[in-house]
Amino acid sequence: MTFSIITPPTPQWDAFVNAHPRGHVLQQSAWAELKSAYGWSAARTALSVGDQIVAGAQILFRRIPFKLGTMAYLPMGFYLAPLYANDPAVISQLWRAVDGLAKRHRAAFLKYEPGFYLDEPQPDFAAQGLVKSAQTIQPPNTILIDISGDEETIMARMNQGTRRKIRQSLKNDVRCYEASPADVDKFTRLMQLTGERNEFGVHEAGYYQLAYKLFVPEDAALILAEHEGDVLAGIMVFAKGKSAWYLYGASSNEKRNLMASYGVQWYAIQWAKKRGCVYYDMWGIPDESEATLEAQFETRSDGLWGVYGFKRGWGGRVVRSAGAWDKVYNPLIYAAYQWAIKRRGGAE
Repeated sequence: MTFSIITPPTPQWDAFVNAHPRGHVLQQSAWAELKSAYGWSAARTALSVGDQIVAGAQILFRRIPFKLGTMAYLPMGFYLAPLYANDPAVISQLWRAVDGLAKRHRAAFLKYEPGFYLDEPQPDFAAQGLVKSAQTIQPPNTILIDISGDEETIMARMNQGTRRKIRQSLKNDVRCYEASPADVDKFTRLMQLTGERNEFGVHEAGYYQLAYKLFVPEDAALILAEHEGDVLAGIMVFAKGKSAWYLYGASSNEKRNLMASYGVQWYAIQWAKKRGCVYYDMWGIPDESEATLEAQFETRSDGLWGVYGFKRGWGGRVVRSAGAWDKVYNPLIYAAYQWAIKRRGGAE
């Protein structure tokens, strides 16, 4: 069969992502718009039969310093229509389209984070010229919560301490609610406070404001927890198909004994379940084996270790994605990039 290579318009592309079993928020046009406001650009390529997309990818591009071209980034894709999911000819043709798009944007290399979990069938990355990369953009390790069943069943999967803290937040009259546009500033202030307290970088206020504008209410919710007028915690949760992702979270230094962070997370799980989701992704824990995580989480607080203790109690399972893979178009620039990353200390 002959396929046409097209640049799908936004409505057609989003419809394809929305309908796909692996559809992810990072492949939505809204995500491209968000990142394009902060140093990236974006483009799409797809294979079609007539007016029907059968395979495609949305790619982000970021300039490399000294006018050496760009880095191409393909997150949580690409997608093949189920009829062509195992067709090597279609996969190869799509890769040719991806390579062509990357080269037109002067990409020295492409970083590919497909998002497959290791217990899922995976394509042969090496056969497409990809090499395993230690430098990731999204955290490869996560905790995936099964939110099927009723609320009692979901709670029964959690550890006793998490259940107790959820109930404590409810008993303490912590009010959780979906924020309006006028509330977004409350969340951005919490994010800055959390970043300062835990010594990690956060986006500027405008980033979260734009994310709210682009995704809420169709594909996301900003959920805040208050007590007697004090904003104590907030999270931004995204959803697509059967999955929800907890991408951003923050909490106050005040009234921590009221367990507002547990109340707001429980509200988000309820929100995701009402949307028909069956998986809730806690999005990011240290990239270690479960045995190492359990052995060290009580003594470490660096990096993502600080949040693992909180996330482990929600009854999910530790899963690791396929990680990051690179496709090199310019070996000299790629080697310089690798050297710069190592000097900077590892991950991007």
